[in-house]
Amino acid sequence: MAETTVVHLLRHGEVHNPANVLYGRLPGYHLSETGRQMAETVAKSVAGRDVVALFSSPLERARETAAPLAAAFGLEVTVDDRLIEAENIFEGVPVGNGDGVFRSPRHYRHLWNPIRPSWGERYTDVVQRMKGAIDTAREAARGHEAIMVSHQLPIWIIRLAAERRRLPHDPRRRQCGLASLTSFSFEGDRLISVGYSEPAGALVKRPTVPGA
Repeated sequence: MAETTVVHLLRHGEVHNPANVLYGRLPGYHLSETGRQMAETVAKSVAGRDVVALFSSPLERARETAAPLAAAFGLEVTVDDRLIEAENIFEGVPVGNGDGVFRSPRHYRHLWNPIRPSWGERYTDVVQRMKGAIDTAREAARGHEAIMVSHQLPIWIIRLAAERRRLPHDPRRRQCGLASLTSFSFEGDRLISVGYSEPAGALVKRPTVPGA
């Protein structure tokens, strides 16, 4: 029988974002105090698992979420650029409170194609890079488990692809809460299941900013 490997995709914790902007790949966005508690909670919840490899997006909020896991398992964090948030031309634009992206006519010229999507990185490109990152983690953790800290959209898009669902979607319907785990289980190189859990769900303040 082929060995079983589990690759967990962990979304980072809550971010300090008092201006309520879509921060995307912008530097300088760190975990809030609640976000740090989320990261610690996740680390405690998985401490008994067979995790032998740990990867992170290069963005601060992801590396800060990975830090308690590194301490819990005695692992070095491997930064993988493929785990980064999706490109988005609306970075720095306020969201919600009546001044959001979709309420301003000056933004309409960027919204002509939700299938691609026209306002940022193509979904198909996100799938390609996330699949490559998962393949790397699976090889590093053969017969064991790996954790990869990433962001909501990349995690959700690779899940849609893995489950053979359409990539265009309503961001409000993503099942990818803050500090949630989307877990891919493999027998050998074959994906056999996708699971989801929210070990820090009690700390999540809803609603959260979509696409964070």
